[in-house]
Amino acid sequence: MNLTACLALSAALFAIGAYGLVTRRNMIAALMSLELMVNAALINFVAFARFGGPHHGHGDPESGSLFALFAVAVTAAEMALALAIVIAVHRQRRHLDIRELDGLHG
Repeated sequence: MNLTACLALSAALFAIGAYGLVTRRNMIAALMSLELMVNAALINFVAFARFGGPHHGHGDPESGSLFALFAVAVTAAEMALALAIVIAVHRQRRHLDIRELDGLHG
């Protein structure tokens, strides 16, 4: 697999995630789409670390992978917090429709 194939895969995953984020009304589906977009960005980090490393004259080969690993840990914590918020909203409102949650400001 070369850099172009990795970038094409990442762009396709990001586009699918963006489409899902815009069109979904359910909060869980929107969070899954957001996670897909984050994973597409992480594929870019690893691909650029792999194909733009010191054998090409610049960069550290582990830097992209380490940054991706750190981002996965942060994203896992973020998604755990988002899921806790979704559960709290569901307990209060009995639905997870994003368009009906305009009354949460206050």
